[in-house]
Amino acid sequence: MPALPTPCPDGCRSPAAVTSPALVGLLAVASGMSVANVYYAQPLLDALAATFSISHAAVGGVVTATQLGCALALVVLVPLGDRMERRRLMLVQAALLVMALGWVALARGPAALLSGMLAVGMLGTAMTQGLIAYAASAATPGEQGRVVGAAQGGVFVGLLLARVFAGAVSDAWGWRGVYASAAALMLVMALLLYRRLPGQAPAAQGMAYARLLGSMGQLLRRDRTLQVRGVLALLMFAAFNVFWTALVLPLSAAPYGYSHTQIGAFGLVGAVGALAAARAGRWADCGRAQATTALALLLLVLAWWPLSWMPASLWALVAGIVLLDMGGQALHVTNQSLILRGQAQAAGRLVSLYMLFYAVGSGLGAIATTATYARFGWNGVCTLGAAISCAAWLFWWLTRDTLPASTTEAS
Repeated sequence: MPALPTPCPDGCRSPAAVTSPALVGLLAVASGMSVANVYYAQPLLDALAATFSISHAAVGGVVTATQLGCALALVVLVPLGDRMERRRLMLVQAALLVMALGWVALARGPAALLSGMLAVGMLGTAMTQGLIAYAASAATPGEQGRVVGAAQGGVFVGLLLARVFAGAVSDAWGWRGVYASAAALMLVMALLLYRRLPGQAPAAQGMAYARLLGSMGQLLRRDRTLQVRGVLALLMFAAFNVFWTALVLPLSAAPYGYSHTQIGAFGLVGAVGALAAARAGRWADCGRAQATTALALLLLVLAWWPLSWMPASLWALVAGIVLLDMGGQALHVTNQSLILRGQAQAAGRLVSLYMLFYAVGSGLGAIATTATYARFGWNGVCTLGAAISCAAWLFWWLTRDTLPASTTEAS
């Protein structure tokens, strides 16, 4: 195994290569706010079911519509950033997202609600991944990992805080207030992005849209880094979803009997791990991506040991969540840093392809979890998660010497 990463030496990057901290911070906040829109509905399902007279068995369709929008965005919207000027595209998407959030807030029937959720899923995902692609293409070569890591950190915090924000606002102003507030916040963010973000010349300007989408298949076939890192993402997000899908089941039952708000608060513990993994992008910039990957996967495997103690100790659960999120976030940032390195001209398409691996892994993990818990309980869930994490480590070990020295040139 390669040596564990150490902080970069002073000469690792030149002062001229540092991107403005204010701009990096804006990208991180915008990324977090954009992705949060996709997840506001999850703690509001009971209220939505009551408002629209939807059964509890069918109200899950609200989340399904949102996730369908996410998948559509990855295929048809995010790649547009390689063909169109990214700043202008994101501003149009932000304006449409404000309208979609307003549509949900004013919805009077299930059809209007579902169509609005579909649009929120599409535009929220397009904005989020478009911002990450913008960050990768705007950063100087020695700073891509740091800037992408900051944007991805914003995404992670946005995911965690979305449920907290939705719960607090809905308690005060109802679920419609959540989406009205979100629309107002995104309008303010759109104005900030308009004023602060510099424009970018599109790398694939003039390329036909059909050819742009077709080139994604070529990128996937040719880019060994994308293939390997995509599989690692698939396995890592499958392990993540095994844990987070199953967690609600034992904590909502005796002897805990926690509410959904209390269970969701455990997600805030993951912010500690995410912040601890923030330097992963810097390590990737300094040529320590493989060592960081080894450490991240080791943490992912080790996390399942304290997680398996959960019925006896909630402190062990907290420790396991920190390890799981630290390893997962470090791996996620490293993956994106390697995939996007030197390929700013195809950043939109590469982000789309990478996140499709994520979507497949998340779906497979969720499907496997409920069946495993029903038959084998919490120990079975932890065994499944540990097995997937070990498979990810083994896959990395077998492929660690097969990556090219630099990524292939994009179409």
